[in-house]
Amino acid sequence: MRAVAYWLLKTEPSAFSIDDLERLGTAPWDGVRNYQARNNLRAMKLGERAFFYHSSAEPPGVVGICEVAREAYPDHTQFDPESKYYDARSKPEDPRWFMPDVRFVERFPRMVSLEELRRTPGLEAMALIQRGQRLSVQPVSVEEWAIVCSLGGAAGVPVTP
Repeated sequence: MRAVAYWLLKTEPSAFSIDDLERLGTAPWDGVRNYQARNNLRAMKLGERAFFYHSSAEPPGVVGICEVAREAYPDHTQFDPESKYYDARSKPEDPRWFMPDVRFVERFPRMVSLEELRRTPGLEAMALIQRGQRLSVQPVSVEEWAIVCSLGGAAGVPVTP
């Protein structure tokens, strides 16, 4: 039996923010064009949770939680020549890129900044804070999940100063 996994999904809030996901309720997580990140998207299972991370923001940080509402399926943007995510080498009968649908779960009462994550004991091995780590879809350990939820004040979790 497979253990439930946790994830971190990075997005630029100017492209797609937690406000957008909250307004929509559920949305596809499209446009990922890195093979390792794609493999992580394909590994995500229905109901698994992910941190919603605003990158290229000032400051960047974890702003909430979403969950997998539909497991990965072919990303339609790879076939659209008008899309910035178009991939001429990808064919409908043999797609390269996949996307899950994610559902809004909650917004943190307080954002957990990248700087705060870096200085928090217990997060030293978190993929996000490793030097040179730019992957847009990352696994998160059970311990890291609990610490970040506590820092952000997730529902039912006290805020850690």
